[in-house]
This record gives sequence, structure tokens and C-alpha cells, in this order.
Amino acid sequence: MKKKHSGGGGANWMDTYGDMVTLLLCFFVMLYSMSTMDKEKWIALVESFNPDAVTEQNPGGHEVTNELTQEQVDADIQTLYETMMQYVQQENLTDQVSITKGSGYVFVSFDDAVFFDGDSYTLLDEGKQILDEVAQAIAQVSQSVDEIRVLGHTAQASAMEPNHPEVDRFLATNRAAVVTVYLQEKNIIDPARLVSVGYGQWRPIADNSTAQGRAQNRRVELEITGLDLQSGIGDDITQYYTMRSGESGGSSVAESWSSGLENQPGTQTGSGQEE
Repeated sequence: MKKKHSGGGGANWMDTYGDMVTLLLCFFVMLYSMSTMDKEKWIALVESFNPDAVTEQNPGGHEVTNELTQEQVDADIQTLYETMMQYVQQENLTDQVSITKGSGYVFVSFDDAVFFDGDSYTLLDEGKQILDEVAQAIAQVSQSVDEIRVLGHTAQASAMEPNHPEVDRFLATNRAAVVTVYLQEKNIIDPARLVSVGYGQWRPIADNSTAQGRAQNRRVELEITGLDLQSGIGDDITQYYTMRSGESGGSSVAESWSSGLENQPGTQTGSGQEE
């Protein structure tokens, strides 16, 4: 009598099927990842396949392409100015927002009522909408931006005496910080290039003795500076590390900063030797 041989192929097709399902799952995961990939990650992926497209990092940590020139930076700053001016005019915000342009920078001044209620640092929805437009304009030229300084100002409430220092400084500082945080959460620029400053009542632009003057003094400002690629002292971040180290040259300081060697125990500073 012949024995029936039980075929061992019954389970083999399951293995093959399982492998196929796993591969399909990996494929769809990759598709999803690519569909949600942000701009920076996409650039990094492209550069990994194309060495010729590699970007270089300047001493301040600002990633710039090899093709970026001072002419392009200047053109980007001009574009930023024109884009923001167009938005302000279209939305009839010229009474609340003023924009000026100088050599290498754009300066924007907002009436505090655009962003906040009186004595508050909670950002209004209307203010968020305006900042969304500002962030979008900056994002288009972010590679050319050196630093964004957010400046908070108050008005002297009484003509007889200054504001209470703690209340005055805290309000101005918190308002500047709230705007800075909102811009940072938009991921338009390296957070190291976002700075908030609270001046309080001490940088007035009008007379505090009148209600109109006090209204002008209560404001939030953006100072957006472009990169100076021809500067021998580097960008703003490089200058920071240069100043705190007491060095005269930016490159050596930036190198020690990037390598993590700066400010080690025993490093001599301008104030003496650390124990």
C-alpha cells in the first residue's frame, strides 16, 4: 500500500503572503511620511541623494545655500517689505501698523490694541491672524534673515510719576515674549534668531501727557534684519559668542562654540579665572 505524503506547501503560501503584506505596509508608511514631511526634512532627504546640493552652515548656525549672495539677501529683504506693505494696505491696517525699511532691515510697529487688551498679555484672535500673515511673509525669505527682535513697549500712565518698575517691565516683556512664542511655533526660523525685549515705558515715541501720545507709546515692534554676508564679524549669533568671550574675531569663537569647547571650567574670561 502506498503511503500518502502530506504536502508541506500548505504553510509556504502564508509566509509569502505575510511578506507581501509587510512590504505593502512599509510602502504606505513611507508614502505617508513623505506626504507629511516638512520643507527642511525634504531638503535634507534630497541632499542625501545629491551631494552637489549640500548646504553649508555658517559660524552662527544659520543654514544657507552655496548660491546665497548678498544681492539675494538684499532682494529678499525688499520682497519682505513689499509683501508686508501690500498686506497692511489691503487690510486697511495703516492706522495700526507702520512699516519702514532701512539698509538691510525691515521695521514694523504695531499698535498694542492689535494684539492685546489693556494691561493684558493674552494674544487676541485678530492679532493672531495678523501674525499668521507676518510669519508667512518671513517664511518666504527666512534663509536671508539674520535675526527677528520683538520689542515690547508701554506708556507712562501718570504724568506725575513713572510706572511701577515691576508691573511696567513685566507687562512689556510678557507681551514681547507672547508674540515671540507665537512666531516660534510657526517654525519659520531657527529659534536662536528670535529675541524678545521688554523696554517698558523707557523708549517713548510720543508725549505721555496726552491720551493720544500714550496710545502711540503702547506698541509692539518687529525689527527684522537680513544677513550681512560681507561682515568680518559674522552674523548676530556669532557676534554674541564673540562678545561674551572677549575675543576680537568671530570665526575662532564660533568654532569653539560649535565644538562645545567654549566656557569650559578653567576658561579665562574678561573678569578673571574661573575656579
